[in-house]
Amino acid sequence: MDALLRLLMGPWTTYILWLLYSNKVLRFGQLKRFMTDVSAKVLTERLRMLEAADLVHRDYQPSIPPQVSYSLTEKGQDLQNVLEGLNVLARKWRHAEQAELELNAEIDADADAVTDAEMAAVSHAASDHAHHATAEPVDRAA
Repeated sequence: MDALLRLLMGPWTTYILWLLYSNKVLRFGQLKRFMTDVSAKVLTERLRMLEAADLVHRDYQPSIPPQVSYSLTEKGQDLQNVLEGLNVLARKWRHAEQAELELNAEIDADADAVTDAEMAAVSHAASDHAHHATAEPVDRAA
């Protein structure tokens, strides 16, 4: 168990496996486009490591230019349930985070509305007070 977790914990490793599982076969450039934040060097290292672990198959076609594509091996396909489970969990957590962000935005909007209403009331009261203070005094003796 420890060896498998160490293998999957590597940077970008699980995402590479997910992309290959989801897309069946991808060329290096396609993987790189999906993974804009990873360097070509790190992607190459991860793919080589996964190939050495017999999780990823590298298909090299000696054409001009050479074509290299990657897919999951049978052993890599064994991770199907794990990858699908991680996807379900990621979607659940993302949904929960979005719901929390929406709730916080709603609370902030309500707080802003209350603050605006309070400011309007204070402003109105101050205006009324200023109006009464500057009005001509009423001569009650007359």
